[in-house]
Amino acid sequence: MLQKLTRRLGVPLLLTTLLAACGSPIVNPVTGQAERSVMSEQMELTEGAKAHQQVLQEYGVVKDARLQAYVNKLGQRLAQQSHRGQLQWHFTVLDSPEVNAFALPGGYVYVTRGIMAYLQNEAELAGVIGHEIGHVTARHGAQRATRQQDAGLGVLAASVLGAVLESQGMSGAGQLASELSQTVASGYIASYSRDQELQADSLGAEYLARTAYDPRNMVNVINSLKSQERFAADQARAEGRAAATSGNWLSSHPSNDQRLQQISQQASQLKRNYADDGRARYLQAIAGMAFGESADQGLTRGQNFYHGDMGIAITAPYGWKIQNEASQLALVNPARDAALMIKVAPPQAGRTHDEVIRNLLKPSQGRTERLNLNGMQATRFVGSRATNQGQQAIDVTLVTGPRGTVFVMVPAAKNTNAQQRARAGLAQAQGSFRAMTGQDRAAARPWTLRTTAYPQGGFAQLAQRSPLPQAEAQLRLINGYYGGGAPRVGQLVKVVE
Repeated sequence: MLQKLTRRLGVPLLLTTLLAACGSPIVNPVTGQAERSVMSEQMELTEGAKAHQQVLQEYGVVKDARLQAYVNKLGQRLAQQSHRGQLQWHFTVLDSPEVNAFALPGGYVYVTRGIMAYLQNEAELAGVIGHEIGHVTARHGAQRATRQQDAGLGVLAASVLGAVLESQGMSGAGQLASELSQTVASGYIASYSRDQELQADSLGAEYLARTAYDPRNMVNVINSLKSQERFAADQARAEGRAAATSGNWLSSHPSNDQRLQQISQQASQLKRNYADDGRARYLQAIAGMAFGESADQGLTRGQNFYHGDMGIAITAPYGWKIQNEASQLALVNPARDAALMIKVAPPQAGRTHDEVIRNLLKPSQGRTERLNLNGMQATRFVGSRATNQGQQAIDVTLVTGPRGTVFVMVPAAKNTNAQQRARAGLAQAQGSFRAMTGQDRAAARPWTLRTTAYPQGGFAQLAQRSPLPQAEAQLRLINGYYGGGAPRVGQLVKVVE
């Protein structure tokens, strides 16, 4: 439900072509040296264009022409100063709250609105984009494809798949690698090498300097995102759980002291007269941008999840967490060993519950029980289906929502004992699934970024009017002061309304 529940990554597109050629010498635009490559520039363009359409379908784009034009203009300026200015470059803001940026071969660069919320100025955004341009100009995708073909993997899977995995962080990588296990390699997770990351840093710093931005802003970006990881770790510690280690730009583009030192050294060598950091322009550009989940993706508010387009709501039991993902919604228990998984049945599975059970679940035996769930037609199916490992138990509940969408709810657990311990919570969660009420719709208001003058009372005063659950800490975080300090009174800062 991160985008809409019916959106999924189109696996067939990623596997349309598997090449077995030995490759041919191609001059690298950055180094000027010949290198063996299984991807020509034309192939980069062709496959990048194909995957671009899939990325747009999977993530969706921010529906703000002004913001898209702003990011594209900045990206084009940087690209024209790069080693491959002749490419037709494309820069897109994706409608995702994840803190992420990535690039596809052929000149396709993406930033999420999630990462933009945590940047402080135009120069920092330029640093993120410049780094991704560096991956394209140095043909890192083509190099990875060549490297993986040497290991017996497909060219397209090694380049385009790798970029998509990076875009999703490790959580998406595990799922997608599993889906592709028969064709690519079970558990395969693509990533750039350390040398490629360092080269992309170096190229990004160079492109910033050429475009009159101080390259030290790349250091600011990394420090800012490290603060976000510290915030997540602090929250996890307060809740007595392990901190997540994936899902943002740092997890797919790892950072360390060596990278920071290199950027700092290069910035000092490139020192010249730079333009201003573009903070005023940046704050104006992101004003009104959605913060966190958007209405199209469904909204988590405390223990409640609302999806206005589908007209449904559900409440997680106390202590349970709501995970709003691209392909499903999950309500996870505190021990993280049981969850209620909710998906949308694809239209081709059928119109009736019996058709969906037959076509989607493909059971070999079982029984159905007709139910009424808060006024909605529901069916519970308990049975089994044949697999290569034998009979697999099935226990699902299908519910027809207020817009005719069929939802599939599956209780899942690590083992039988975990399922038994979570039984009451699973039943409570499932029993709360409902058509949105007027009260639900009033609570399901998207959050947006705004700017305001920093008051005398500081972040504590701003937090009093903020809907954020950890308001003061989160306001410090999005403004770059999580580690301490404060803006001057009257300075424009970001708030969430």
